[in-house]
Amino acid sequence: MRFILDENDMSEYLMATKYVDYHTPCIEQKAAELFADCKTDNEKIEKAFLFVRDDIAHSWDIKSNIITKSASEVLTYKEGICYAKTMLLAALLRHEGIPTAFCYQRLTVFDMPDSGYCIHCLNAVYLKDLNRWIRLDARGNTNGSHSEFSLEQEHLAFPVRKEYDEIDFPTLFANPLKNTTDALEQSENCEQLIRHHLPTNL
Repeated sequence: MRFILDENDMSEYLMATKYVDYHTPCIEQKAAELFADCKTDNEKIEKAFLFVRDDIAHSWDIKSNIITKSASEVLTYKEGICYAKTMLLAALLRHEGIPTAFCYQRLTVFDMPDSGYCIHCLNAVYLKDLNRWIRLDARGNTNGSHSEFSLEQEHLAFPVRKEYDEIDFPTLFANPLKNTTDALEQSENCEQLIRHHLPTNL
């Protein structure tokens, strides 16, 4: 896929924000711990991806009603939906000076089109030594999804199915889309958010 950057200035993909709050003590502490033995950016990217994928639960999978929003909340509660988990991966990598973006797919909610559609969020990370972006999906390998870390070929949690009108959007955003953060901010129950209030398009 040919990616489109929504910002020409690469520094925008390194910014700390309300949601990507990597200056908070818990993020700084986790970054120091997680990357202590890493010698390259690629090692840091893989370590962060595996941590968020495997050690941070997807709230739907564990039947939690908690809604985490910022990276620090996700780390504190050890859970979040895809919109929130991408905040944490972005925060950990941006803390290390690694440009990290938000990107999106339009997927069926529960496997088939008659269940409706939702916007799914994942990350893209810039590899300086290869001068290219790769997409990584740290959603978590449960309920049939299977994502892996690879510098050569994408292994995403949800390969899009064009026959079901699913879409891979090519734009790499420096900030999460407002309709996704609004969904987090305006919801009080995770199950209801997933079933009824996820955005359906960009």
